[in-house]
Amino acid sequence: MAETVETQTRAPEPKRFHTVVSDLAALRKAAQARRYGNGVFPPELPSRAVIAKLLIDLAAILYPRHFGPPEEQLQAPDQHLARQLDRVFLTLREQVRRELKLFSSDMTDEAVALRATEIAEDFVHGLPKVRALLDTDVTAAYLGDPAAKSIDEVIFCYPGVVALIRHRLAHRLYRLGAPMSARIIAEIAHSETGIDIHPGATIDEGFFIDHGTGVVIGETTIIGKGVRLYQAVTLGAKRFNVEENGGLEKGKPRHPIIEDDVVIYAGATVLGRITIGRGSSIGGNVWLTHSVPPGSNITQAKAHVEFFDHGAGI
Repeated sequence: MAETVETQTRAPEPKRFHTVVSDLAALRKAAQARRYGNGVFPPELPSRAVIAKLLIDLAAILYPRHFGPPEEQLQAPDQHLARQLDRVFLTLREQVRRELKLFSSDMTDEAVALRATEIAEDFVHGLPKVRALLDTDVTAAYLGDPAAKSIDEVIFCYPGVVALIRHRLAHRLYRLGAPMSARIIAEIAHSETGIDIHPGATIDEGFFIDHGTGVVIGETTIIGKGVRLYQAVTLGAKRFNVEENGGLEKGKPRHPIIEDDVVIYAGATVLGRITIGRGSSIGGNVWLTHSVPPGSNITQAKAHVEFFDHGAGI
């Protein structure tokens, strides 16, 4: 009887799918050869799971009352924070080392390790500045939404704040020279909130994304102080320039510049390297591909209805 049960529960023989295994292995090896060269063992990659856990730790460091374990904070908050920072540094250094090794084939292992250490140290030292910026975002959300009952509610519940916590961290990594790790953070935020902010986007203080679902902010976007966006706003590129070899140009300025105190309402699409002047208001569902001066009020054309009686107008 025992033998029968064992036979019934035993996993299928591996050879059942041997053709699938061999086909996938061949495709994998071919892809690796194209990316890394023949005979080169595939390098280690940054881990999305590790970076996701790192984000949880970073949120607890920035806002311990909201995201940290309260029982540990009450015992020795400074000592607990010191341990957290050390753990974040070590984890981030390893992820950055993997990224640098992947994209810096001309660097020695020692040089890669040294640069990863420098990036991780600079990142940790910059966390107070990140917290100070985020405080202006939280305040803007609280003051800008009549439904907000408290600062705590804003930090706990607002997807725009969640997205900005991730973006402020990702943007710093991007600027320090770890764009892939930064992009992983951005995509985690995208999946969590529905808000897609490229880590290269430059966003000044007091930024508020209300509701937020469907917001897209491109890589070279520049956003000034006190800007507010509503759901489904796109700050995108109008066109992509092509290089002589047929590939798309990378990293060229192609997204909007949004000056201070601009409000962009739900569903608006702003495309290209244009400037939205200070204090402007862009109405819902507007499609905008040209610059507008400060203080502009851009809305959709109003519907115009004509009635034709007895064949008039035909």
